[in-house]
Amino acid sequence: MRSGDDVDEDDDDPDAEGAGRAVTEGSPVDTDALEVEPGRLAAATKVRSFPTTPGVYLMKDGAGRVIYVGKAKNLRARAGSYFLRAAAEDRRTAELVREIRDIDYLEAESEVDALLLESRLVKDVQPKFNSDLKDDKTFPYLQITTHEDYPRVEFTRTPRQKGVKLYGPFTSAGSLRGAIVVLQRIFKFRTCTLDIDADDPQWRWFRPCLLASIGQCTAPCNLRISKEEYRADINRLRTFLDGGKKRLLEEMRAEMLAASGRLEFEKAARLRDEVRLLETLDQRGDLEEHVQPEVFLVDPKKGLAGLQKVLGLPAPPRVIEGVDIAHLHGDETVASLVQFIDGLPFKAGYKRYRIKGVDGIDDFKSIHEVVSRRFARLVREGAGLPDVFLVDGGKGQLSAAMDALDSLGIEAPCVISLAKREEEVFLPGRSEPLRISRDAWSLRLLEYVRDEAHRFAQHYHHFLRRRRTLEE
Repeated sequence: MRSGDDVDEDDDDPDAEGAGRAVTEGSPVDTDALEVEPGRLAAATKVRSFPTTPGVYLMKDGAGRVIYVGKAKNLRARAGSYFLRAAAEDRRTAELVREIRDIDYLEAESEVDALLLESRLVKDVQPKFNSDLKDDKTFPYLQITTHEDYPRVEFTRTPRQKGVKLYGPFTSAGSLRGAIVVLQRIFKFRTCTLDIDADDPQWRWFRPCLLASIGQCTAPCNLRISKEEYRADINRLRTFLDGGKKRLLEEMRAEMLAASGRLEFEKAARLRDEVRLLETLDQRGDLEEHVQPEVFLVDPKKGLAGLQKVLGLPAPPRVIEGVDIAHLHGDETVASLVQFIDGLPFKAGYKRYRIKGVDGIDDFKSIHEVVSRRFARLVREGAGLPDVFLVDGGKGQLSAAMDALDSLGIEAPCVISLAKREEEVFLPGRSEPLRISRDAWSLRLLEYVRDEAHRFAQHYHHFLRRRRTLEE
């Protein structure tokens, strides 16, 4: 996420830069192969007993003073890498390594929790080497504005002196950006720079950014949420950032039950989803993988022009459709279809499907069914086919879609699939995926279509689940 002119791409953390790193974060270390001088032997031996969970490690000198604090997704692997020869020889860590005489750790529930814990410890303890190894850059901060009707959350290296609540410093810019993306999916705060006036009714006509469409922002720019409700979300975020996760979860569960008791089921469902996301922060993956281009900066025209080029189309695609599958309690499957025209969502073209001919969970057969039903209807009604049809998934999902079109005898439009983890684009007849730059407008547009299809499928999924609960 971007704040003002803060557009840095590299990190300050010697961990993130790879300084002295003989292993990849989270990969196993052969602790029997640790190479240490006698003075550091006790610390190296201690590392062998560290857990393989997220947390922070604290390097100490001979006087017991903390000289460096670092975060880790895997404590044993990350801390152990400091006792390998590469760390002692690397100029960025050599001096630190020479002074290590002891090491301790604090476990965290997730990588996000570890990042925040590291930040608080660095600020409180001010270890010697956390300052000396920053390549003369300033550390990044998370900044929350306090003077606005709808406070915004920002990444910055030049924090304001007034009108903000600061969190940091953080030692890794990349991890902080990733954490902001993860936390935004839970608390749905805004990261834009708009000056929104809650009392100005003209904001109701403002077109929200793409983050609102994929459920990552509550769209205060369109006054879809009251000032009071939005500030409650910000206060929950601040409680979490201050280390009050346990208390926050208790408060949110109590608020969820109270809302349910008042028959405010939509509010209760939203709180329930936020609680689940908070409880499963440890499953969010690598923070560095969450760093993403700001989706509200997708330029539809550039995205379409890019798709024409990378997909070899005769003209920029006008109509793009995307499908996604969701499962209800493992025994009912639903699907969504979203439609984009000229690079923008066309809500009137959205469709929802309950999968009828598949027993249990089978994404391939479900994709086959929904594609068959969609294209059979288009042919039956004499409607035009989409220029690009996007399937969420990899080669298997793409093959299922193509089999469905073949069974109908329909000459397929441009059908592709987008695999989420590596954002690889698969095309029929090609064994290797099409790799598009993460910053390309074409990939951003495909990601937007895919994420919107996922959001719409999950919305239908939750609707059916709530209805089933009420019926029971």
